[in-house]
Amino acid sequence: MALILNIETATKNCSVCLAEEGKILALKEFNEGGYSHAEKLHQFINDVIKESGKELSEIKAVAVSKGPGSYTGLRIGVSAAKGLCFALEVPLISINTLISLADSISIANGFKVALLDARRMEVYSQVLNYNNEILEEVKAEIIDKNSFEKYLTKGEVTFLGDGAEKCKAVIQHLNAKFIDNKFPSAKEMALLSYNKYKKNDIEDVAYFEPFYLKDFVVVKSKK
Repeated sequence: MALILNIETATKNCSVCLAEEGKILALKEFNEGGYSHAEKLHQFINDVIKESGKELSEIKAVAVSKGPGSYTGLRIGVSAAKGLCFALEVPLISINTLISLADSISIANGFKVALLDARRMEVYSQVLNYNNEILEEVKAEIIDKNSFEKYLTKGEVTFLGDGAEKCKAVIQHLNAKFIDNKFPSAKEMALLSYNKYKKNDIEDVAYFEPFYLKDFVVVKSKK
């Protein structure tokens, strides 16, 4: 049985699940508006192991959300995942954060746009169709009233993720649909990581780095 630990820390949602062949055995997550990953992550890992009735030594792989997302959040998640892989001598699997986010909803037709908030009016985005086929690779872009127009003219476009708020404020097209309060979660990683595990689609633990998409920028404190 493929027992995989899934770690999601790319946004404000600190989320961990333990899954067996893609089926979730235990899930812990916390999203209260602030970044609490450093305090919560290792406790959540211990909790899902305990709640599932499994042993840490039974884990066959560790999956981590690779980004894009918060620089600090990604570093914490990837560092924890690497440490476990080294200690347990198991493979590391990386999951595209926006693909995981898009998997949290199903649509009958049209398009999905998974969005994560970046600075100012910028977002990280990825466009998929209703069959979850990737139409555009991940990119950082500035949102304006014409954003995603080529998809909006073809059919309904469902925007989700914490970056969708920026779109809602400026995109007024009739085909635009917005879903609130959607964050990347380890729940959606469970099946994605299992499918990768079956194909031996793994990372080099020593050299793997998160997909930041943009360079880290230090912001001066206002205090």
